[in-house]
Amino acid sequence: MSHIEANRNAGGNGSAEVSSPAKGPNGSGAPQDGGKLIVLTAPLTETIDHAGFFIQMGMASMPVWLEGVLDRKYPEWRKVEYNPDGSARYMPAGVRLVQTSLEREFKKDDIVACYPDDLHKFIGPRTRVVAVSTHNPLGVTFAAGVYTSIFGSSKEPINSKYAKLAFEKINTSPFRKNFKVIVGGSGGWQIIQTNSYEQLGVDCVVEGRSESADSMALFHKAIRGEALPREVNVAHPTTRDSILMPDTRTTFGVVEMTTGCGRRCQFCVPDLNPQIDLPKEKIMQGVRANVREGNKMISLATEDMFIWGQVHTGTPFFFPNREALLDLYSEIVNTPGVEHHVLSHCTIAPFVVDPLLVKKLTDVLLPKSPIHLPRLSNHPQGKALAPLAGLETGSVRMAKKIMPSKAVPFSIEDWPSIVLEGLRVMNENNWFPMFTLMVGNPGETDEDTMATLDLVYEMERRGLFAFLVPSIFTPLHDTRMEKEVGVTETRQLSPLQWQLIMKCWKNNLRPGMYSWWGPLAWRLGSFLLWLYKLRRLNGPNFTWALLMFASALPEKVMERMGKIYIGKPLKTKSRKELLASIRPNFRQYLRPDTGDMPDGYTPPPSKPKGLEILQSVS
Repeated sequence: MSHIEANRNAGGNGSAEVSSPAKGPNGSGAPQDGGKLIVLTAPLTETIDHAGFFIQMGMASMPVWLEGVLDRKYPEWRKVEYNPDGSARYMPAGVRLVQTSLEREFKKDDIVACYPDDLHKFIGPRTRVVAVSTHNPLGVTFAAGVYTSIFGSSKEPINSKYAKLAFEKINTSPFRKNFKVIVGGSGGWQIIQTNSYEQLGVDCVVEGRSESADSMALFHKAIRGEALPREVNVAHPTTRDSILMPDTRTTFGVVEMTTGCGRRCQFCVPDLNPQIDLPKEKIMQGVRANVREGNKMISLATEDMFIWGQVHTGTPFFFPNREALLDLYSEIVNTPGVEHHVLSHCTIAPFVVDPLLVKKLTDVLLPKSPIHLPRLSNHPQGKALAPLAGLETGSVRMAKKIMPSKAVPFSIEDWPSIVLEGLRVMNENNWFPMFTLMVGNPGETDEDTMATLDLVYEMERRGLFAFLVPSIFTPLHDTRMEKEVGVTETRQLSPLQWQLIMKCWKNNLRPGMYSWWGPLAWRLGSFLLWLYKLRRLNGPNFTWALLMFASALPEKVMERMGKIYIGKPLKTKSRKELLASIRPNFRQYLRPDTGDMPDGYTPPPSKPKGLEILQSVS
């Protein structure tokens, strides 16, 4: 089950808490109506729709002992909103999609989506299925393992704690023997690989989307009381028409935009899905549903926003459809009721291919961005755009091994040049992305780590900025690398790998270190934490990386001591040189209005852009 109509007539802003469904005579037994036939839920940490957009990412990777930090920063993060019937006002897009799929097979009144704390209000003797969506139930996603290990003796992140609490509430229900527990979402593989069915009380894990007939067949079997298989893989939709669009409010206003990617990275699960871009009207249906139910924020779910409008057209998907993208995003942000828009995922190469598109998108999107980075942005209000993009490695050797098509239409041989040129275009337009990196890949050598450090230090030398988020390699289920083994815990990291991780975070904190006391407090705090806990947890290879992170000594001094590596300057290609390196048969798709055209470039005959947009997005 993956990624939506409950209570269309819910009025007002939906923020008032309402009375719960009536209980039995003793006030603590089953709901008077016997409960819902099918109950949908997700961990609280995955359903919250406020307290800052990045709080969910923090909860997915921060150890449980840091929960108090979030409590102080966001004291009301657990506060949620309800529909008049006591159901959840908002739910992750995946839950809403399951709900929409089920409503084609069952009565709406038999289905409810609720928060974990309200499960007892809806589970009763009539209940036959409780379906749970979770993305990190056991804390073994990319970032979780490294950050919970660095900062705590427990490897359990906050999100995992709340996922387990949700399962505990389900399994302590007095009606547990009557219903089956079905789990879906991106974290289901963790239960399969660790064989945690009994521990969590799970009957079946579904990998795939809920539109599948196989997914719905499971619900029918559960309702009939039949045994369920422990693991089911269901087919992904292959056409636009077969993808459903939820018609109610989703967490953070997530609306699906595309599936698949097309770049074929070896470690990626979503890229295994068919490459589909949803029609504009279907996307706008999801936008209007969120606005109608009180959501002021919209975020389009995609693996690469730049493929939209160009999938299965006469133009390769890695040459963005400028007019189609501008038309879509303009209509979204200008929809009455949309106050904020947050970008999802993208790739780096399109910023080099069409910087004019980036400039025009900035004009459309920046005024509605809720992200403010006043130390970085030149916008009058300090607004910025911060999409997620995969850098993964600065080593060409490693890039050729794990993501050979990441750079198309350019050669992966030029990956460092593409990253630097793309980041230059981003920063000039107030885009400050979150770049993910993978550390400890199978077969990774010190030379590979040094190449990535070269790239990180080159960004610093050129005054470029991105939030760099390194994580330890995780062999995800069903990917082309699921059988490969890299670094499995932080104590296995080499000194250079530790330096890369800590250098990334030192750079990330740079915009917040402008006060006179900030750097001093940071150095002292880092040193005391190392003395108290981190030296024992992470081993001797961590020591000098942490001292570098805390700026205990100048980095050049540490390099002369032989303790760290500060990178060598990179000689890279200009944008014009990169464009000249594109295969001749692809050059016809370049837009001459972006400049830097290769010598001898001949623009193709002009096309009627209005017709092209209609053909690509309708």
